[in-house]
Amino acid sequence: MHKEIHKWYSKALFKDMEIAVYGNYGYALLLFPTAAADFLEYERFHLIYSIGHHIKSGKIKVFCVNTVNNECILNSKNEPGHRSIRHGQFNNYIISEVVPFIHSHSKGLVPIVTAGASVGAYHAANLFFQRPDIFSGMIAMSGVYDIKYYVRDYYDDHCYFNSPVDYLPNITDHSVLEQMRKSSIVIASGQGAYEDPESSRGLSEILNAKSVPHWLDLWGHDMRHDWPTWRAMLPYFINKI
Repeated sequence: MHKEIHKWYSKALFKDMEIAVYGNYGYALLLFPTAAADFLEYERFHLIYSIGHHIKSGKIKVFCVNTVNNECILNSKNEPGHRSIRHGQFNNYIISEVVPFIHSHSKGLVPIVTAGASVGAYHAANLFFQRPDIFSGMIAMSGVYDIKYYVRDYYDDHCYFNSPVDYLPNITDHSVLEQMRKSSIVIASGQGAYEDPESSRGLSEILNAKSVPHWLDLWGHDMRHDWPTWRAMLPYFINKI
């Protein structure tokens, strides 16, 4: 399949950031890595191969980004306020730099669906719920959507506005909710080792209370928090939505 790697100096993050692009056509699938991994993680663990037929057929065009997780939510050694600021800078990088790059590379305002596994699922959900005017949907696999899981005892306004289970119940803007209701939202989890299906159930309950249609799909107890689960899930959901 067609593959490109791009890199530019991010004004939002003050560092070089890479992005891998797979395919030529289709709606954009914006993939966020797990934990502190890089933009080639999904290729190394063969998830790109698992969705290769969707890429080759032109249904999707995949954009895999780097993160700065090891500088913010996953770095307990950094001063908490700095971690909050860095997290906000990452969000700004996605909105102000990656989204325009996707539209430019795709030669038009293609729909963008956020996706990811584990910590990547958190980013996919958080950015979608923050900006449903920009993103057309999300596929979140095996995620935790409460930022307190990552920041532990520290909590400020930034944490609140980046914790979907905290800010979603308080959204009352009809236009924002309507944008969510028109989107494709997938919340998935296994129920095997190291999975946290209750996090997915909790997010689903919040969306139900807001009358936001979505697909909660909890897979079996044999599906653990690991790559075989996500290699099975992602092509399945891409095929359905």
